[in-house]
Amino acid sequence: MEAVTNPKLHKSKKKKRKSFKLDASVDMYREQPDKNGPTLGYYTSGFDPLSRKSSESNALKLYRNQKKVRRVEFVVKPNECEVDFVGTNYSGEAAAGRMNSFAIAVVDKAAQKFTIAPINTNRVMRLQPLARASHTSDKEPDTPAKIASAEDIREQRGSLLNRYGTKGAINKAKKAMQLRQQEDPDAQQEVNQALEDNPIDKSAIASSNSDTSRDIPPYDLSATTPEKAYLLDKIIPKGHWSYLDSILKLLQAGKEIKANAFPSFVCNRCYKVELTKDEAEKGRLAGIMSYISHLITFKNRYSLDGFSSSQHQNIPSILFNEFTSRFLDVEKNRLSNEKIGSLISYVLVLTLFIDEFQTDFTDIAKDLKMSAFSLRPYFENLGCQFKRRNNAYLAHLPVPLKFPTIRRKRRRG
Repeated sequence: MEAVTNPKLHKSKKKKRKSFKLDASVDMYREQPDKNGPTLGYYTSGFDPLSRKSSESNALKLYRNQKKVRRVEFVVKPNECEVDFVGTNYSGEAAAGRMNSFAIAVVDKAAQKFTIAPINTNRVMRLQPLARASHTSDKEPDTPAKIASAEDIREQRGSLLNRYGTKGAINKAKKAMQLRQQEDPDAQQEVNQALEDNPIDKSAIASSNSDTSRDIPPYDLSATTPEKAYLLDKIIPKGHWSYLDSILKLLQAGKEIKANAFPSFVCNRCYKVELTKDEAEKGRLAGIMSYISHLITFKNRYSLDGFSSSQHQNIPSILFNEFTSRFLDVEKNRLSNEKIGSLISYVLVLTLFIDEFQTDFTDIAKDLKMSAFSLRPYFENLGCQFKRRNNAYLAHLPVPLKFPTIRRKRRRG
């Protein structure tokens, strides 16, 4: 006889989860370009970090490549574990194109908050287990590797070029080296003494080449203040100011104005923009600095054999067309010999506006690949005078404008 059991006894007893209601406020954070979003790492090996006895002691580190700053590695070192979990944003799934977006949600029951934060698509990393090498250490090596400077790399390339390069390439490198020559700071005192002992004769401007010709920015001889001596509205047309906001945007975002992207003159004077409280004046100073940067970039790009500057700046098309029509010899694709002096004069006049018409021209001389001594005739040609302060010469603009008299030599017989 078969035993008959109660079917109710076979039903599994399921525990009912207690449900709760949460009356919370929702905060949605939008992605901000000047701030790093969260980094999300997920395990593919079935490893559960919460199952460890001391999961809070797991070391989480984010490494960034010094040369390729966009490359990031996310490393998790679990406590009492022989492997590390490593994820990268430049290989595997992270390197593939993504059409979707991600966000992370955090519920805070105590504060009654539900927070949603976006995650950059290249910050979702697949953590793969890698055997921890026995020779690795978190301590810094006793003798850290030497990082070659830009000058060392340039010398190595020059040595290889002189040994294996063609004659044309060697000559091109020599001309580029002449453009890169910068003034030695230790020799500044000697240069100042030379300027004192050998004042520039104004009549010497007449015998100079076409680089220092009287092709200068628009001016007003009747002006009674230095601010009105040179017409800024005609130097920088009204329609161009909207394309000169690159420096202002970087400063407002809290980013650093780096010397490898902007002239040293601009980097050394960005503090003036930050200290200015008037928004209109702040935009004017930043716009003038951007215009100076674009002029120097254009000059370096089309000087001699097309030597390209180390400063990587994109010149807006409206400014590029203006510079091309004003300074460039289109047939030779280089700066016109008759107009290169005009470009330098435009730069120097704008530096006077930044420094309140009294400027130390040491750094702008380096940006123009010239010496301070060779820039003095250009300032003379603009009507500037010089005075000494703190072992350095300053160019200042007196009013009304008085240009040096250009004397032409008479031909004999």
